[in-house]
Order: sequence, then C-alpha cells, then structure tokens
Amino acid sequence: MQNENAIGYSVSSKRPNRLLAKATTRYVSKTDPHRPRASSYGYKSPETTQNFHVTLSRIAIFVFFLSAIFVASFALSSAFSLLFKMLLASTSFSFSLSQRTQLLSSLSLRGPIHDAVNAPNIACGRRFSYGNLGGRLAIQASKEDHSIQSIQNVIFEPFEEVKKNLHVISTEPQASLARQHYNERCEAALNEQINVEYSISYVYHAMHAYFDRDNIALRGLAKFFKDSSEEERQHAEKLMKYQNIRGGRVKLQSLLMPLSNYDHTEKGDALNAMELALSLEKLNNEKLLNLHKLASKNNDTQFTDFIEGEFLADQVESIKKISEYVAQLRRVGKGHGVWHFDQMLINEAAAQ
Repeated sequence: MQNENAIGYSVSSKRPNRLLAKATTRYVSKTDPHRPRASSYGYKSPETTQNFHVTLSRIAIFVFFLSAIFVASFALSSAFSLLFKMLLASTSFSFSLSQRTQLLSSLSLRGPIHDAVNAPNIACGRRFSYGNLGGRLAIQASKEDHSIQSIQNVIFEPFEEVKKNLHVISTEPQASLARQHYNERCEAALNEQINVEYSISYVYHAMHAYFDRDNIALRGLAKFFKDSSEEERQHAEKLMKYQNIRGGRVKLQSLLMPLSNYDHTEKGDALNAMELALSLEKLNNEKLLNLHKLASKNNDTQFTDFIEGEFLADQVESIKKISEYVAQLRRVGKGHGVWHFDQMLINEAAAQ
C-alpha cells in the first residue's frame, strides 16, 4: 500500500485525493473551530482577505488625494486668471507727456474738441495708443493685445465732416439753400394739393354767397360754408409755408369757376349743397392719402409726418361731421325741416 499523509496527498503520485481532502477538512474544522473550511479549489486564509481590504483602502485614498490635487490646481488657475483680468481692466489710457503734447497740438489745428486723452471710459479696460488716419482720430489697441481693434470717429470733428457737404450747397442766385432730401415729384405733388385746397375753398365760398342771398336767407348754412372755405384756405396756406420750408417753389395754378346756383328739384338746395361738400371732402382725403403714399415711396419721413400730423386726422373728422348733416337733411326733407336744421347750425356756431 502507498503511504498517504494527513491532508490526503498520495506520496507516490503527488496528486490530491479530493474525497480524502474533503473529509479531512471536515474533521479538522470540527476539532478546530477557528480554522475555516477549505474550498474544493484551495484554501483562503484571513490574512489574505485582510491584505486585500487594505490594498483597496490604499487605492481609494490615492484616488481621493489625486482628485483633491486636481480640483485645487483648477481653482488656483481660475483665481490667477480672474486676478489678471481685474488688473487688465484697471489699466486706462497711459500716454507719455511728449505724446500728449503732440496729440493735443495735432488736434488743436482743427478747432476746439473734447479731450479724449483724459477719458478712460472709452478705453473699455484696455491700453490704447493713438494714430491719425485720413484726418480722423483712430484709437487702436496696443501691440500687447493680440486682437487689434480700432475705434474710429470717437471724436466728432465738425470742420472735417462738413467739408464733404459744402459742395452740395448751390451758389446759383435762384437756387434754394435750405433744400435737402426733397424729391422733385414731392414738390410737384404738393403744388397740386395746394390747388386742390384752394379749389375746394373757392366752391365753399360760392355756397356761402348762395345761402346768404336775400331770397334764400339760410344764415346757418351760409356761416357753415364760409367757415369751411376759410379752413380750406388755411390748409392751402399751410402747404405753401411747408413748401418754402423744404426749399421748394410754390406754383399756384388756375381755379375753375364754381357753380352759383345749388338748388335741386328733388333734393332741395340745402341737401344738394351738403352732399356736394361731402364728396369734396372725400376727394380731398383721397388726394392727401396719395400725397402721403408718394412721400413714403421717396423715403421722405419729414413729409409723411407733416401730412399725418396736420391733415389726415382733421380730414376724417370733417367727413364724419358732414355725413351726419347729410343724414339729418335727408330725414327732414326740403320743407320746413330745412329751416330748423339751419337754426341748429346757428346755435352750434353760437355755442362755439
């Protein structure tokens, strides 16, 4: 028989007998409770397990310290960057005495200007140098700044800026000195509108003369059309004044002779005259809108503002007022109600 040791190994074959090793392990475990059981693949002692835990702890501590060093270095670099930016922002214009003297002497040749050397707010937190480029002051970033930028026209130079506009002013005796950005089509359209206003005023004045006759004797209607004629004449004069303001030339055109008799067989004279007045107001409003459209097409903002502020709103109110008069005259007919309507106009004029 082959000799076998206590742990189940064969002396001759040097190969473990697993069944014998398992039984021996159970026996030893029962006799020594402090000794752990061996697995079928090998024995793991408590010292091995403890060393493994210690190694894991050391690795965790190393990773923690490495992360802390990385965070600290990042915070330190951010702090240095912020400090550098603060120092850079606190830097303003720094010219030497000779440079300041040379700059002021070169700029004083163009007239009184603002001292830009003592204006650190323009520097935007960077060091700048100066240079004279094409008659204009160009403030440029110093060579220390890699992103070289230039700020031109920081100082307004009226004597230099006005030179390019001197040739625009005409030297002809009959030419306008005030004209600027005023299109010839706008000038011609404005003269046409002056003629429209005068023509409507002429018609209203003829209506005033009709209702002021001794055999008509409607004093309320006579006063209403006289005031309307005066209003249209004032509109024409306002347009003439604006034409001169813009440097245009006023050209008055001929006026057609208006009607002298406004009586109508079916409507009567009052309703006939008031409906004609309503048609004239709507025609005038259409002409003003066309004038406004022409000014907008030529990008004349001042002209459009003038038409909107002085005419369009009042024109709509006039159309509304005369429309109400037409409705009232249609309701009362051409008999006794016309006299009451005329008295209403007299009372309204007295109340104003």
